[in-house]
Amino acid sequence: MPTVSVKRDLLFEALGQTYTDEEFDELCFEFGLELDEITSEKDIISREQGDDKAKGASDVVLYKIDVPANRYDLLCLEGLVRGLQVFKEKSDAPLYKRVSPADGAEPQRLVITEETQSVRPHAVAAVLRNIKFTQERYDSFIELQEKLHQNICRKRTLVAIGTHDLDTISGPFTYTAKAPSDIRFKPLSQSKEFTAAELMTHYKTDSHLRHYLHIIENEPLYPVIYDSNGVVLSMPPIINGDHSKISLNTKNVFIECTATDLTKAKITLDMMVTMFSEYCQEPFTVEAAEVVCPDGRELAYRTETLSGEFINKKVGINESAESIAQLLTRMCLRSEVTGEPNQIQVEIPPTRSDVIHACDIMEDAAIAYGFNNIVQSTPQTYTVANQFPLNKLTELLRQDIAAAGFTEALTFALCSKEDIADKLRKNIKKTKAVHIANPKTAEFQVARTCLLPGLLKTIAANRKMPLPLKLFEISDVVLKDETKDVGACNNRRLCAVFYNKSPGFEVIHGLLDRIMQLLDIKPGSENGYHIQAAEDSTFFPGRCAEIFLAGKSIGHLGVLHPDVISQFELTMPCSAIDLNIEPFL
Repeated sequence: MPTVSVKRDLLFEALGQTYTDEEFDELCFEFGLELDEITSEKDIISREQGDDKAKGASDVVLYKIDVPANRYDLLCLEGLVRGLQVFKEKSDAPLYKRVSPADGAEPQRLVITEETQSVRPHAVAAVLRNIKFTQERYDSFIELQEKLHQNICRKRTLVAIGTHDLDTISGPFTYTAKAPSDIRFKPLSQSKEFTAAELMTHYKTDSHLRHYLHIIENEPLYPVIYDSNGVVLSMPPIINGDHSKISLNTKNVFIECTATDLTKAKITLDMMVTMFSEYCQEPFTVEAAEVVCPDGRELAYRTETLSGEFINKKVGINESAESIAQLLTRMCLRSEVTGEPNQIQVEIPPTRSDVIHACDIMEDAAIAYGFNNIVQSTPQTYTVANQFPLNKLTELLRQDIAAAGFTEALTFALCSKEDIADKLRKNIKKTKAVHIANPKTAEFQVARTCLLPGLLKTIAANRKMPLPLKLFEISDVVLKDETKDVGACNNRRLCAVFYNKSPGFEVIHGLLDRIMQLLDIKPGSENGYHIQAAEDSTFFPGRCAEIFLAGKSIGHLGVLHPDVISQFELTMPCSAIDLNIEPFL
């Protein structure tokens, strides 16, 4: 959950009321938030860097508030105050308006060229006219951009926000893409001009911007926005130009959002303009900017109609439609009862992109009603819960294998292709592995098809521990299965390894016999279990056996091949058992 830090005194001033810490904590709970921490800048620096670094830092009390991940309208002081004021019925939810430029002037235009299609094809824009900044408002404005970048914008990969002083630039604006060597401008907070290629090198050591360079650095063309005089506004998603930077004296703000996802871009722009339009000379108005291909001008309201009976039934209350409409209005969802019996029409503002289904509206009604006010009742349907049989078997085996002297490990469900193929001397095409379409790291390319690689890597990381090392894991692997509707299935398996100066095949064989004894399965080729010699590339030739239950193969055990041992950077012999436990049910 995102955390918003606000100055307590500034918050109370905006709310028009002072609360004790306990009272404000209760208010947050009622509104569906959580007061996570009460601290100060000095305390934070002291905790992270020591008391010496904290000298001279501010003692102003800060409230750190946890906000639901989909409530982008609560990521700044302005949205938080607005939501709480409406919730406490101290003010009405504002009506946001899209207006045309004054005196019949032409709207600002942002023209998108075809070159952007290969890198960041979408853009939307708007203007906040006659806005009045103070230091606190300016800081909040900048902080909201950063919060949105980290959340809905997915660290600028989906959307990048640019804010500019409109009085320093001249429209129409052009959003295009050029070769890095053809882009030259002075970036924000720099004293000289750079080409785009030089900037990428310059910012590789920047603690903040270096995290975004990978988004475009391997592209042949970089996105860039120019004004009509050729002045660079920004090179999204990296940096804005210094020429159009905003300040406390800025009166007119041009906001542009470039994106790979148009829907996310519109939501982001709506959040920026709705949160700070209250500081405009005409509050809650936003000037439309014309975007030529595609068009992204709307400040979209939409309506949903649902019944009071639906909300009463789902929440567990018995309120009239008029009362429910009033509850929803407290959550910034203007609502009224329609002409049809018990039907409520709900207006969803551009600030509430989290409302996508009737269930979201029902949840807001429950929050406004107060979860503590819902009367507890006994469910009309009685059910008796049972543990899933496979999980019950897993828990029982875990306890007894641990009692046999093995230590349980819990390894990653994802691994590299090498782990399940090359390192185990197998062909990746024959492993039935489920591949990750866009792996972020070479360590997590596929879902594991067996548990052995994870245990061997765990032993490699603990080689300095006293011998012998005896590890086991009981968990799921994922295998391709064309008979399943999703094309894959989970399979619960047991894997154990013994690592020592001698192979210890007898230890692993003894563990198999102990497992079968616990499951009350007798040795036998027809109805019991038996093992027989087998060849498996993962195991040493002549030291591998296949395990059969009632005539069906359920796994292997044996001494691992020396090549497998060396691939996992181990130096001593190792025995292992790999067993499918689902047939025991």
